[in-house]
Formats: sequence, structure tokens, C-alpha cells
Amino acid sequence: MRRSLAGVALAVTSMVALSFLIPLAALVMSLVKEQSVTAAEQRAAALAPVLTLTTDPSALRESVAGLDASEHLVIHLPDAPPLGTSQAPAELLRRAQQGRESISQEIPTGWTSLQPVVLPGDRVAVIENFVPEADLTRGVKASWAVMVLLAVGLVAGSVMVADRLGAKVVRSSRRLAQASRALGEGDLDARVDPMGPRELREAGVAFNAMAHRMTELLAVERELVADLSHRLRTPLTALHLASERMAGTPESARVEAAVAELETELEAIITAARTPLAVGPMGQGLLGTDSHTSHGDAPRCEAADVVRRRTSFWAILAEQQNRPCALELTQEPTAVGLSDDDLAAVVDALIGNVFRHTASGTPFGVRVARTAQAVELVVEDSGPGIPEPDRALSRGGSSGSSGLGLDIARRAADVTGGSLRIARGPRGGAHITVTFALAPPLPSERGPRTSRRRPGWLRRR
Repeated sequence: MRRSLAGVALAVTSMVALSFLIPLAALVMSLVKEQSVTAAEQRAAALAPVLTLTTDPSALRESVAGLDASEHLVIHLPDAPPLGTSQAPAELLRRAQQGRESISQEIPTGWTSLQPVVLPGDRVAVIENFVPEADLTRGVKASWAVMVLLAVGLVAGSVMVADRLGAKVVRSSRRLAQASRALGEGDLDARVDPMGPRELREAGVAFNAMAHRMTELLAVERELVADLSHRLRTPLTALHLASERMAGTPESARVEAAVAELETELEAIITAARTPLAVGPMGQGLLGTDSHTSHGDAPRCEAADVVRRRTSFWAILAEQQNRPCALELTQEPTAVGLSDDDLAAVVDALIGNVFRHTASGTPFGVRVARTAQAVELVVEDSGPGIPEPDRALSRGGSSGSSGLGLDIARRAADVTGGSLRIARGPRGGAHITVTFALAPPLPSERGPRTSRRRPGWLRRR
């Protein structure tokens, strides 16, 4: 932008300078030429009275010597050789003598002025004044040089002024862009110091107001989530009491484990809602929790291990509903750039959709596969499938559902540079494939692990 403003100033000022410089240069040349010709005509006119008094060559030479540029004055007397070296063409001399007309005309070597003088006895003498080409352009180049220097100085000055003004605009715009970028990356404390033109100052003030309002709204929303989560502790306590009354029954251990898992998830949600707002996107999980990292600040986890743990949790509920559950894990390393909590949220969302949208007894399967550059998580079932995949991926767009589960999975895949696909699988129902890009290897890693649990289908019927 700064360069563009300087270019505009250069173009406009150059056009203005040229529009004045070209006519002014022609005018200067014309004035110099006119002054030289006028001076020659005045010298010829000053010598005319002398000719009316005498035609003596000696007296005429003395009179010519007293005038300026006497070397260019020539007197053509009738029936006598000219006094001086003539430069005028013979035809012009004949016209001046016979026609008795004053002639001022440009010739190849300069400019000549012929002034006829009528002598006694009706004779005609001609005064010739020659102006060389050098005298016609004397001082023109110097004047042109001065005008060019003035024009260059004017253009340079205008470009410098435009550059200084553009620097203020660019500096203000750059700060506003940097603050916007920081806000987009999760720094909610990003603000700008309004500066520059009035429009940019107003934009800076509006940006600060927007950032402040957004921070307030996020704080209110997180407090609301924390409060709602806290209110769930009352029914959770009731479940604890119910499980205690069931002590000794075959189902008591399962109910107690499920209640403990629910309490752990509830604590995680409350902690996430209480997390300070001003954190960057790479330091915060999909659910708002601080990412558990294994190397530096980058989140990282083994996808196969997380999927195994979460599938084991859901397998208990699947057994109660008589749902056949299949699990297949790859033997290769499956490190992805997500925290354990984030990937667990993806697995819970996808398997939870199976329980929510299919009837009891509907089989489902979970598979983790490794490709050259990615890890694939596949969740499929034998239910009715998803009739409108594109609509299902929109939060709140799927029929009878909020669409939150698929949105969580899609955002998790996007974070790692992967994708989410919905299709109809071999089981006849939904076939959801979430692709995660592999995390870069750690410095301590020497190669793929050779010992791992054998893959296979873990079926619960």
C-alpha cells in the first residue's frame, strides 16, 4: 500500500509537471528567438537615418561599428559592393530592393532581416542584419535544465510526502492486521492502539470494542457451562446412593464403574469451563482443556490406545443392550497430534451416535488403521445409515440431533490436517471414517515398535 501511494503520487506529479514543462519550454525558446530577431530589427532601424544623410562607405562603417553585433550588419548600396559579408539569399535581396519591402525570414544558417532605405534620386539601399543560429537559441538549454531540475525536485518532494503519509496508514493497518491475526489464533488480550487517519482510528476502536465484548461473552458462556455441569452433581449423587443400595448384586460393579466414569467426565467439563480464556489454539484442546503433551507444547497421543480404552468403556453398555461390538487395532504406531481427552471425545461422540440413533441389538464396529501418512478411525454400524451426510456434518443440521458429535470429529480431523467422510458401509448402515495426519516422530523414537497387541476383532455378544 505504501508503494502504491508513492507510485500514484509519482504518476500524478509527473503528469502535472510535464503538462507545464513542455509548453513552458516551447515558450522560452520562442521568447529567446523573438528577442534576438527584435534586437536585429532595431539595429537596422537605427542605421536607416544615417543612410538618408550620407552614402559614404567610411562614414557608414563608423556608424556600423558603433552598434552591437556590427559584424552581422551589411549595407547594400546601389551600384556599389556591399559593406560586409552578406548571408541573405540573392532572391530576398532583389525582393527587398525592387519591391521596397521589409523582409524578416529564417534561412538555413540562422535568421536574416532586410530593411530597404529609399535614398535621394529614388535609389534603394538595403540594410541586412543576420542573426546566427547560435544566437537564436542562446540560453535556451540552460533554462530548460533549470526547469527540469525544478520538475524533478517537485516530483521527488511529492513522492516523499506521499511516502510519509502512506507510512502512517500502512503502520496503522499492519498493527490492526496483527491484532486481528492474534485474536484469531486465540489471544483474547490482543488490542490495538488507534492511530493513523480517522477511518483507521475508528476501525481500531471498533476492533477493541469487539474483542472486549467477545471476551465477555466467552466468559459468560464458560461460566454457564460450568454452572450447568455443577448442577448435574445432584443427580450424580443420587446415582451414587442407588449404586450403594445395589451393593452385592451382579449389576452393582458395572453401575458403580459407569457412575465413576461419569463423575470423571463431569469434573473434566467443569475444569475446562474454568480454564482462562486467553490461550492459543495449539495449547488448548477441542473441549477447552489443556492438552496433555508428551513432547514440548505439541499435543500427542497414541490413537490405538485411546480407542481401545474408550471402546472397552462402551462395550459394557453394548453388552447390556445385546449389541455385538467389534474392535480392530493396527499393530503399527498411531501417534497423532491430539491430546488423549480430545481423541477420547471423538471416539465417544461417534460411538455415542451409534447408541443414540440405532435400536438395541444393532451391531457396530470400531477399527484403527495406519496408512503411509495418516491414521484412520472407522466407526460403522448396521443401522439405517445417514441419509444426508452433508447436512449431518453441520452443527444443528442433522434431523433429530444437534450434530455436535460429528462436528467434534470433523474439527479434530481438521486440527491434524485430516478429514471426515460419511458413507454407507458393508454392514448396511453408517460408515464414518475420520483421518488424522500422523504426528512427527519424537527425537527419542528410533523406528516403529515391534511388539504390540495382535490385531483382531474383539466381539461381545
